[in-house]
Amino acid sequence: MKIALVGATGLVGRVMCKVLEEHNFPCSDFYPVASERSIGKLVSFKGNSYKICSISDAVDAKPDIAIFSAGSEISLSWAEKFSDAGSFVIDNSSSWRKSPEVPLVVPEINADTISPQSKIIANPNCSTIQMALVLAPLHKIFNIKRVVVSTYQSVTGTGVDAVKQLDNERQGKQTDMVYDYPIDLNCFPHGGKFLDNGYTSEEMKLVDETRKILNDPVLKITATVVRIPVKGGHSEAVNVEFNNSFEIEQVKSVLSEQKGIVIEDDISKNVYPMPKYCEGKDDVFVGRIRRDNSVKNGLNLWIVADNLRKGAATNAVQIARFLVDKKFV
Repeated sequence: MKIALVGATGLVGRVMCKVLEEHNFPCSDFYPVASERSIGKLVSFKGNSYKICSISDAVDAKPDIAIFSAGSEISLSWAEKFSDAGSFVIDNSSSWRKSPEVPLVVPEINADTISPQSKIIANPNCSTIQMALVLAPLHKIFNIKRVVVSTYQSVTGTGVDAVKQLDNERQGKQTDMVYDYPIDLNCFPHGGKFLDNGYTSEEMKLVDETRKILNDPVLKITATVVRIPVKGGHSEAVNVEFNNSFEIEQVKSVLSEQKGIVIEDDISKNVYPMPKYCEGKDDVFVGRIRRDNSVKNGLNLWIVADNLRKGAATNAVQIARFLVDKKFV
């Protein structure tokens, strides 16, 4: 089993190495890829040291699976070169998510959309993954009418330079500004680029990707993305209106049966999910499960997950595991 990891030295890439190790993913040959200035440097993986190679050398190696976490430009330029060489590509960028022929996969929900011909597979946006995993089983039972989501997103979703900005601000140091404003002791309703419709690209990812994953192209969703000064993960306040009636215990029962979800919901003991305590974990955590009495069949949920793990690396590794288990590779 030959694995290439494109973007091996980035925030997500480093976590992908860790998750591959933790999940004991089969790998006989490992090809870490990074920028030209990193070629020849060493990366530790499964107790061995591997030299970072160029992306063209990785293509020539014809890996069974190539996992991309290097941004849209690299994915658009190189993903098809890997697939043409026979590799399955699991891409963590937004490059292929809207392509009708490319599966957009959260394995617990729609792994069945992957076939042996699916040479490029898209990993959804981090904030989409955690919300979709919660909404999918509820949609099957109660039929969602409308979703309103407000996110509280970690700086790690922007990358290592954003983490440096936050750390430097907290230490009172001069810093390069990744964001337009200070992030420490602040938050701003701005993730991605502003679009002509007034929404940001991050907000529209939540809309478009959730519809595709749930296979419901007309599902009503509106989103507001907010960046906050935390590192541990993304949080979401999600308001759902169903077509069907429900009881809270039914909702909890449905969610408790969904693989990958952990319910943390005991207000008598102040138990609810928080990014500080979800960091480093693969599950999606749900709490503050309560009825919205302002509308018929309304429900409020608080959803938290580590955006570098289930929101990126873990989901990608789960897709790779599916390919292995189905003997597609």
